[in-house]
Amino acid sequence: MKPALSALTVLSILLAAPALAAEPQIDVPLMKRVVERLSADDLEGRAPSTAVEPKVLDTIIAAFKAAGLQPGKDGWLQDVPTVEVTGSHHSPLAITGGTAPLSFAVGKDYVANSYRLLPRTDIQGAELVFVGYGINAPELGWNDYAGIDMHGKIAVILVNDPDYQTEGEQGLFKGRRMTWYGRWPYKYEEAARQGAKGALIVHETFPAAYGWNVLQSSGTSPQYFVQSPNDGMDQTEVNGWIQLPVAQKIFAAAGKDFAGLSAAARQKGFKAVPLGLKASLSFDNAVRRSVSHNVVGVLPGTTRPDEYVLYSAHWDHLGHCTPDASGDDICNGAVDNATGVAALTAIAKASAAAGRAPRSQVFLAVTLEESGLLGSEFYARHPVYPLAKTVGGVNMDALDPGGRARDYSLTGGDKSDLTALFRAALADMGLKETPEDHAERGSYYRSDHFSFAKRGVPMFDLSRGTDLFVGGKAAGDAAHEDYVKNRYHGPNDEYSPDWDWSGITEDVTLFYRLGHDLAISSAWPNWHPDDEFRRVRDASRATVTK
Repeated sequence: MKPALSALTVLSILLAAPALAAEPQIDVPLMKRVVERLSADDLEGRAPSTAVEPKVLDTIIAAFKAAGLQPGKDGWLQDVPTVEVTGSHHSPLAITGGTAPLSFAVGKDYVANSYRLLPRTDIQGAELVFVGYGINAPELGWNDYAGIDMHGKIAVILVNDPDYQTEGEQGLFKGRRMTWYGRWPYKYEEAARQGAKGALIVHETFPAAYGWNVLQSSGTSPQYFVQSPNDGMDQTEVNGWIQLPVAQKIFAAAGKDFAGLSAAARQKGFKAVPLGLKASLSFDNAVRRSVSHNVVGVLPGTTRPDEYVLYSAHWDHLGHCTPDASGDDICNGAVDNATGVAALTAIAKASAAAGRAPRSQVFLAVTLEESGLLGSEFYARHPVYPLAKTVGGVNMDALDPGGRARDYSLTGGDKSDLTALFRAALADMGLKETPEDHAERGSYYRSDHFSFAKRGVPMFDLSRGTDLFVGGKAAGDAAHEDYVKNRYHGPNDEYSPDWDWSGITEDVTLFYRLGHDLAISSAWPNWHPDDEFRRVRDASRATVTK
């Protein structure tokens, strides 16, 4: 089914498109200047909503103007109102109604926060219900909430999705590859849609793809959200995680077999199980409101200007961070993600030089990616250009300096008709496709393209492989390990005039090619019929007047 559909899509694009433009001229000196400026020490690591943000925005706007872009429909800047919520004075998580009362300590045994902007969260005697993986997927005939009213209750949920233990990608939920249904934000969102008072996810290291130490740190730190008109009152009152041994003790107190119910939850037709227990917990919330900004530029289309192709990259980074041995505490973010903004600018310049395409091309430098994709989330909630008329797009995040590679991988795997464009472009460029590393980690759902994908817009997220033309896989793997170990999210992620730009240049050429193919065509790519985002894309496109 999928190969035939993809081949048809490629054919339709080729038939609908004029002849391809000449190979783009990617302006490497321009990219060098953008990266060097955005990662300079005086921009202090580009932390959003700080005194340096205006200088960062001025730099990006100037680069966009010089590249030939026009301001977006509402101007260069889109306000992004956000909130920071810091929980404190957490009570123990108290469980009653079982063989014996249980009490669990915050940090050590559980973590919990609230999306609601209230000064205090106080849950007393909420019923616990085991809802398996907490998934409602009509396209797969799967609903863990079928037949149960969750109002006033707390959902206890397994992490990942039902077939994560399967080798390969066989199964309703794509086997080892994590789907959106396996990610914790989905589980919180679905629990809220079901009317639940709260959601507690059971942590296990392998299916979560990280240890409890990560949650112990992030779950007790300030939480960042996009401001909503109702201050999050449509969300659950409490969201959190519990350690696996905690879950086992809770189930035992309820006279239930955790292992047996977990196995049952992997089967289609599983029914939620009330545990006959009640949970109580409370904590204070300190709320701080702030505003950051997305930068929006556009190349208007010629014959179909109300159809849009989107290019995105985040401009923010961590600001000041843990000092290194020399005392340097500026996380400059040269690779992550000054390179992405430089790529945006270079593609904009190449696109302007090639002449305007039939469709409009939108260039979006978003804020607050490092705080949870908040800039792209805000744009997706409040799009300057309608998502129903956004054809698809390309996201660019952390382009590694280094040599050209023979291979590229499609993050998220074969999810949509965009796969065919990707494979055609690789073939044309003499490159090959390799599988995504660690598909079980759900990387597709962790960068800015996802804010658009979950609302139906097919988005590319690509990774350059490690099979380098010079040095092969050994050299590529060593370079990647060096970046992760020594520079990622640290003060050493700095610009160097000695960078090898050949790999980035090939990345940007590929990104240009994919966006350009969409911009000159009349096709509307969609998700595959069994994909979790197909329903929302179909519903979105149905709102467009033909």
